[in-house]
Amino acid sequence: MVEVGASLFASNIGSGHFVGLAGTGAAKGLAVGGFEWNALFVVLLLGWLFVPVYLTAGVIIQRCLAARNLTHVKAGCVLCGYIKLLPMYLMVLPGMISRVLFTNEVACVVPEECEKICGTSVGCSNIAYPKLVVALMPNGLRGLMLAVMLAALMSSLASIFNSSSTLFTMDIWARFRKGASNKELMIVGRIWILCIVAISIAWIPVVQAAQSGQLFDYIQSVTSYLAPPIGAVVLLGVFVKRVNEPGAFWGLIGGLAMGLCRMIAEFVYGTGSCIFPSSCPFIFCGIHYLHFAIILFSCTCMLVLIISFCTPPIEEKHLHRLVYSLRYSCEKRIDLDIVDENKPKIKTQEEAENGTTDKHLVTTEPKQKKNLFSRCFSWFCGISSESVPEPTEQEKAEAMRKMTDISENRVWSNVVNINAIIMMCVALFLWGFYA
Repeated sequence: MVEVGASLFASNIGSGHFVGLAGTGAAKGLAVGGFEWNALFVVLLLGWLFVPVYLTAGVIIQRCLAARNLTHVKAGCVLCGYIKLLPMYLMVLPGMISRVLFTNEVACVVPEECEKICGTSVGCSNIAYPKLVVALMPNGLRGLMLAVMLAALMSSLASIFNSSSTLFTMDIWARFRKGASNKELMIVGRIWILCIVAISIAWIPVVQAAQSGQLFDYIQSVTSYLAPPIGAVVLLGVFVKRVNEPGAFWGLIGGLAMGLCRMIAEFVYGTGSCIFPSSCPFIFCGIHYLHFAIILFSCTCMLVLIISFCTPPIEEKHLHRLVYSLRYSCEKRIDLDIVDENKPKIKTQEEAENGTTDKHLVTTEPKQKKNLFSRCFSWFCGISSESVPEPTEQEKAEAMRKMTDISENRVWSNVVNINAIIMMCVALFLWGFYA
């Protein structure tokens, strides 16, 4: 339980929060802490609604899969929610303190002065937390805090890189290379991570100039343009059985097109500053990005539902344990994916559960003696040359049964539910107190 809760928090908190939350706190005050307190309720939705159905690898979901059972997942989500109360005091308030102590640097307004202080002309609020650490802390604590920030950065990046690599290799590369070996998938995943790192480094100047130089606002704005269509499709897919593939596909395409129009317009015209406002047309940039996210989410939901109800539904035999209303179903689920009978049949988790074969087939290369260069390359890529015994069919079936079991002990389930209610009451009290 403790490991799951702490891991959930660590996967969500990165150096961007230390820099971004403190920077926005220095620029705008306490209000930015509301983002973290809103996340308390989203974390509860994760444990109570999504994990019982969506057991899929992702930046956040993958941390829940380490729990023993569903009750431990919920308890970990509650613990993560309690820890989510702390960023207001550990990041936002220090940012406000830094603005008071170092007004000329953190709260600079003149573009020329800001350029000299932090290298960007739109503002230097992002240096609020690092400035506080470097200027006030003694040598030992200064190094410790810098280590904490680096550890937060590595934790969040590890989750993102792992998830993006998995998505690319298994959902894109494996579609074109169905006979890809484990070694090939491993190497492709590592190369994809290097590409993501290169793109991220090249994107730094855009981040520095966006949203008046406030990193956390930039993160939230980009999320508001790209995440609502995905959230709408996942939410409807889990809770509405009538949603089908055409509805989900065109809902994503339409929603992402709307979001990209707003995001590209902001990149072209810029977000401006209090001295030099942006010239972006009102139709594109006139609505606050949070309000735009609500509109985008609603439009995507309507598009998904309209197209889904105008096209044939998915039969219920394909939906057992994939939608919330059928999460306790014990009937055999028939996979929609069509498997080529000529391909070698390698059993996967899905096959162990219901006897079907996964569409992403992975074969194993015969063991060969490697030269020194190949061994060094394998060591660098993390590829082991030792053969690992394959689990038996009974072991696979038992592992799948345990992983998909969502039964709970009634006593501990009630304890977790009561703690969730208490946590929500604490969050509401803090909202009212600081409002």
